[in-house]
Amino acid sequence: MSRVTARRRMRRITPAGQITRPDSLAVEEPLEIRVNGQSLTVTMRTPGSDIDLVHGFLLAEGVIADADDVVSARYCAGTDDQGRNTYNVLDVQLRHAAAIPARKVLTTGACGLCGRTALDQVHTSTAHPLTGAGPAVAPEVLAGLPEALRAEQAVFDATGGLHAAGLFTPAGEVVCVREDIGRHNAVDKVVGWALRERRVPLHDLLLVVSGRASFELAQKAVLAGIPLLAAVSAPSSLAVDLAVESGLTLVGFLRGDTMNIYAGEQRIRTAATHQLEPEPTPG
Repeated sequence: MSRVTARRRMRRITPAGQITRPDSLAVEEPLEIRVNGQSLTVTMRTPGSDIDLVHGFLLAEGVIADADDVVSARYCAGTDDQGRNTYNVLDVQLRHAAAIPARKVLTTGACGLCGRTALDQVHTSTAHPLTGAGPAVAPEVLAGLPEALRAEQAVFDATGGLHAAGLFTPAGEVVCVREDIGRHNAVDKVVGWALRERRVPLHDLLLVVSGRASFELAQKAVLAGIPLLAAVSAPSSLAVDLAVESGLTLVGFLRGDTMNIYAGEQRIRTAATHQLEPEPTPG
């Protein structure tokens, strides 16, 4: 049985009656990430593309700058009751000694930092600032990307329980898609793949995600040099603030032929520019 999906018994109730049968679910398991033998963090993820996930995560945390910083990444320890390797502990050996963060300051929504501090830390840690104009993308191309992303979600088809992140060309061609129980892990997997393929900074590609656009996802896009992030759902206020300050194009509610552009509209090829509606006066 694939470790990406698991079968569990469930009872389905419908107006026509009830039925008990097994259901396919997305697997969620912990992955402990070690650096030079030292435990860094544990993340809950869907197994698969773990090496890419760790590369993307370490890039976002500022532990590595490129793939050459990594000597090896291999599974270790971690056995089940039968002594079989669980493949849930992965150790990364770095070429040079690195300062391992005592705690992650940019990867959770509850780290206690104020918005200003979080924004400033992204600015000081990125090695790939979005200073250029970047690619221009037609709205009709953007409109087709969620469907193109969905077409690559094989595990979602079986379980209905995974997020996805995809890298696309400005013409809408699929470059890399990864699925995971966590949207942040899915982004780490595609960025990690690109890092290992020596494609970072990703100034010529677009990132599309299946859920919300949080500050964390905008942060990962900026640190990887991605000029445009599009999400099928809403952005957070801090994600928009980061996009405005960093030069990231941020698109939300990308559904059908409509979308909201919150920052970086110069990269969206539109036929006309319209004035913003005035905000309502508080009553």
